[in-house]
Amino acid sequence: MNTLNIHVNGRPMMVKKGITVLEACHQAGIKIPTLCHLNLEEYGIVNKVASCRICVVEIENRATLVPSCAEKVYEGMHIKSDSLRAINARRNNLELLLSNHPFECLTCTKNLTCELQSLAEELNIRDISFTGKKMDYPIDHSSEAIVKDPNKCVMCRRCETMCNDVQTVGVLSGLRRGFDAVVAPAFNLDMLETSCTYCGQCVAVCPTGALTERNDVPRVWKRLSNKNYHMVVQVAPAVRVALGEMFGMAPGSISTGKIVTALRRLGFDAVFDTNFGADLTIMEEARELVHRIEEGGTLPMLTSCCPAWVKFIEHQFPDMLDVPSTCKSPQTMVGAIAKTYYAEKVNLPSKQIKVVSIMPCVAKKAESARPELSKENLHHVDYTLSTREFGHMIKEAGIEFEALPDGDFDNILGESTGAAAIFGTTGGVIEAATRTAYELLTGDPLEHIDFEELRGLEGVREATVTIGDLDLKIGIAHGLGNARKLLEDIKAGKADYHAIEIMACPGGCIGGGGQPYHHGDMSIIKARQKAIYDIDKNTPRRKSHENEMVLKLYQDYLGDPYGEKAHDLLHTCYTKGERI
Repeated sequence: MNTLNIHVNGRPMMVKKGITVLEACHQAGIKIPTLCHLNLEEYGIVNKVASCRICVVEIENRATLVPSCAEKVYEGMHIKSDSLRAINARRNNLELLLSNHPFECLTCTKNLTCELQSLAEELNIRDISFTGKKMDYPIDHSSEAIVKDPNKCVMCRRCETMCNDVQTVGVLSGLRRGFDAVVAPAFNLDMLETSCTYCGQCVAVCPTGALTERNDVPRVWKRLSNKNYHMVVQVAPAVRVALGEMFGMAPGSISTGKIVTALRRLGFDAVFDTNFGADLTIMEEARELVHRIEEGGTLPMLTSCCPAWVKFIEHQFPDMLDVPSTCKSPQTMVGAIAKTYYAEKVNLPSKQIKVVSIMPCVAKKAESARPELSKENLHHVDYTLSTREFGHMIKEAGIEFEALPDGDFDNILGESTGAAAIFGTTGGVIEAATRTAYELLTGDPLEHIDFEELRGLEGVREATVTIGDLDLKIGIAHGLGNARKLLEDIKAGKADYHAIEIMACPGGCIGGGGQPYHHGDMSIIKARQKAIYDIDKNTPRRKSHENEMVLKLYQDYLGDPYGEKAHDLLHTCYTKGERI
């Protein structure tokens, strides 16, 4: 029997066998507050924490209340979600959490987006009956990307679930017992001392301000006010389909032109497009792939645009560092060109140009600080802001984002193709590379540009694309747990690919750790993905090697793609890391 008969608050219902009490109540149109619960069905993972006890309900003939997120329904079950006993228990449990929480709401990064704060309002908490001893752990500012404040941790353990079960990085876990319990790396090490990839998925699911991105907004404001610097900014493809959510726009709203205008009003001297760097990346990456295929190089070749994925392979699979492409990411390519070619064009010394990146990704902050991504002791990118930080800057400046007119990027680092736009979603990088590789290998024009077989949201997928006499075998993974499966299959000789794309975040950059919070709602991710493909479809040129400004850059400055100068400026190396 696949269905069960139950009662919810006296109302008879027929529900699917195997669902939780929480799901049954949702089907009945009843909202039950949750804190530790995560909807991980998209990852094939069953939520198993049930630690906060905010979602407790009463079950007839049961002496104790049960967490609805973990309790499965059974035939004849009678559920009471609105009993005074259940409501008071939720309030008491929330008050206990609040009694040990810092009252810094007005200055907290998560103010107005904090789920603990929202629950206090929802459950009408106006007084706290308990006087708790406050935790006093040091705040970890060690990394370039993530700030960890254990004093704001409510032990929901969402971050642990994402880090261990979804991303399989294994950095965060519960330490100690009782009042001193906290989620942290082993031995309570600083984040910088661990094998954290800075993917930011822990930040994305943390309900409080216990895990946040490092705030670089004050440093950017300071540089903008200093007229001794020429301020250059670039915007990643995934930002333009998500930023609008911070201003009440529907998920998937495309706000590219408004973003350009907002950046000019904030005071930037030049507004460039990371999509230009994406087209430039394809020019190098496609030729690198063709070179490996024709010259017997290491295969498969793995894309290298995602810094969290790069950190993952450095720490988890250090014996495979000859597999990733040596291409720098689009953001660092734009930074490198801005401080060399562009600097010459505007007749300014490189040290006078400061490059700011607006990224959907927390790991991009750490990437910009990597020593190998610099030239003559100058980092290619000076400051990286998340989509959220950028949105806060717009609000801070009093700019009415929705009312802004559309602006255009500055050239030459502002022109891009549709192939660059799809870098923002899983499967997009390899599709863009395939469009160019096809014409490089065959010498024939590509008629059917859309490679539908490379699209989707399955965690691991594969496709074979026929290019002339070659059947190009492609693997795709998003989410580091899926990346692990793919890499282990390669090591075991179970997988045979020419090229693989890996993105650390579920959905790719559209689901990045620095994007507006989607709270596990996959419809938001799907709306962002659709918008990415709409941008591609409506762009006049859809192949990276048709970007006229990129071709001009090679003609005027870089020489041949994948040539000596291009290799010096646009390629990098990787470092073996320990697994901690």
